[in-house]
Amino acid sequence: MNLPTKLTVLRIILTIFIIILLVFPFYTVGMQFPKFDVAGVIVELQYVIAGGIFIVASFTDFLDGYLARRNNQITNTGKMLDAIADKFLVNSVLIILAAHGFIHEIIPVVIVLRDIVVNAIKMEAAGRGKVIAAIGSGKLKTASLMIGTSLAFFYNLPFELINLRVADFLLYFACIMSIISAVQYYRMNKEIIFSKE
Repeated sequence: MNLPTKLTVLRIILTIFIIILLVFPFYTVGMQFPKFDVAGVIVELQYVIAGGIFIVASFTDFLDGYLARRNNQITNTGKMLDAIADKFLVNSVLIILAAHGFIHEIIPVVIVLRDIVVNAIKMEAAGRGKVIAAIGSGKLKTASLMIGTSLAFFYNLPFELINLRVADFLLYFACIMSIISAVQYYRMNKEIIFSKE
């Protein structure tokens, strides 16, 4: 197992920690996370810690790909684990944040459905011997999603202090780019999808 793959596995482990931190009923074991008043915004330490872990996990997403390309360590196992780790991190976090009322429910719905559609297209293309590379709109979606989700964990601070909903804007923008990228993936590969060969 090379270093990029180890970083990918680390991302999966960090995601498990985030999920436990956000959904485990700590009150049942007599533990409660403190809350702080930041200029009128009530901040719960539980989400701040989870947000910090999310940022580290997101950085490993960039780092493992960079190292794999730089050191020529791209493997099929690494690519598969990377795809799993990405969806595991982002989709689970979005679902939990929506369930906790931090973001609108439509955001994880759009993101998850988009992933299903795009992954189906990629699998069909792969079955016919074509590898589909990431496109610009997809990369823009990912960047907006990561930054917006990070801000949501931190209660949209400091922008919340001036009533500027940057986290919401970035997450809705990510949804729009998700739809656009899904359409682009379809249009670029529809000949392969519907090929009779």
